[in-house]
Amino acid sequence: MGTGAKHWVLFFLFFIFYSFIFIYFYILFFLKYYFRKISKNILIKMSRPFKNSDPVLTHFSLTNCIYLNLFKGSGVPQKDLSCFSVSGVFFICPLTGKTLRKTEREMHIKEAILMRFSEDAIEASIMMIHTFNKDKEKVKAALDIISKYVENICKNPTEEKYRKIKLSNKVFQEKVSVIEGSREYLQALGFESTTLQVDGEDRTEEFLVLPAQESEALEQLKVHLERLQKGEPVRAKLDRQTQVFRPSKHATHFELPPDFYNLTAEELKREQQLKSEIVERNTMLRTKAMREKDEQRERRKYNYALLRVRLPDENILQGTFLAWERVAALYQFVRDSLENGWQPFELMAPGGQKLKEEEELALNECNLAPAALLTFSWDAAVQADIAAAGGKTAVLLKAALLENIKTLS
Repeated sequence: MGTGAKHWVLFFLFFIFYSFIFIYFYILFFLKYYFRKISKNILIKMSRPFKNSDPVLTHFSLTNCIYLNLFKGSGVPQKDLSCFSVSGVFFICPLTGKTLRKTEREMHIKEAILMRFSEDAIEASIMMIHTFNKDKEKVKAALDIISKYVENICKNPTEEKYRKIKLSNKVFQEKVSVIEGSREYLQALGFESTTLQVDGEDRTEEFLVLPAQESEALEQLKVHLERLQKGEPVRAKLDRQTQVFRPSKHATHFELPPDFYNLTAEELKREQQLKSEIVERNTMLRTKAMREKDEQRERRKYNYALLRVRLPDENILQGTFLAWERVAALYQFVRDSLENGWQPFELMAPGGQKLKEEEELALNECNLAPAALLTFSWDAAVQADIAAAGGKTAVLLKAALLENIKTLS
């Protein structure tokens, strides 16, 4: 082998050697950065303050915090659904009655509305307008213009100009056509797409034209317009997933599924801002009011609350709630589950806080999100009157609920 060839072989060997060295140190640096980031997130979560009187949060916060930071979105197989206190967050479509996951509800409702056109085009188009469009101000502006169209027709039934809408009209283009469902609504009223000669010009344009209407049909237009103005968005209703459990020492143990931790992009951004402030806050001397404010803000990032109510017979009633629902919704849930829902009762939150049904407080404002165990008790005065009359409250919950009673693991 010549001298030149030897030099090339040595050069190649050195290149391979130093390439391996570079890759080795790069991998070490990446792993060090990755695990440092995970550790920091876990320590930050663990440093968050919790009330000593709140046993529920201390039961699941640390384990779930570590679990979520290590495994969420990492591709590692997550826990089996049977390990969780509830299998997820579900909703019920008011149009079809179908039970849906969070990710399914919007698309399912849109499909259900579109399928409704074959039954009632007026109703379906009204649902489209109020459900498909998120900007309420734009919807209101479109409704005002559509209302003006209909009112002018009803006031001037013989005037043809009021029964024609030029689609290229600036107001129609900017205010009406941008709203999903608006054209479908006008067509459901009887407007037909027609190409007409433009007055004084040698060209045609597309119009929506309503044929001449009889007095009875004009009255129907007014009815349909009122339905449009009173329309509401179609929203999936949260499935409470009502469940009854036998008496258990595990009543304060919660394993929440990932659905309870999902945050929107805005919430994630806010969460990152909070993390950057937490370490500094924990080094400050803070008053009790400041600590409580921080705790409440911590709970607001949860969209849902899994609540359990321990009854006098030690059975446990469980349901899922929106975190911002009022305390009155919790009372109504319990009342609907009782055999004798007419009897007054009280609910006590962890730490002995009595929840008042008449107060306009949200569940997360009462520190009940993301999960809590409450205590049920009958109104003492009413129970005394019942006992004095020789009566007693034997069965607490409705038979249909007790038929599916389960054991907490």
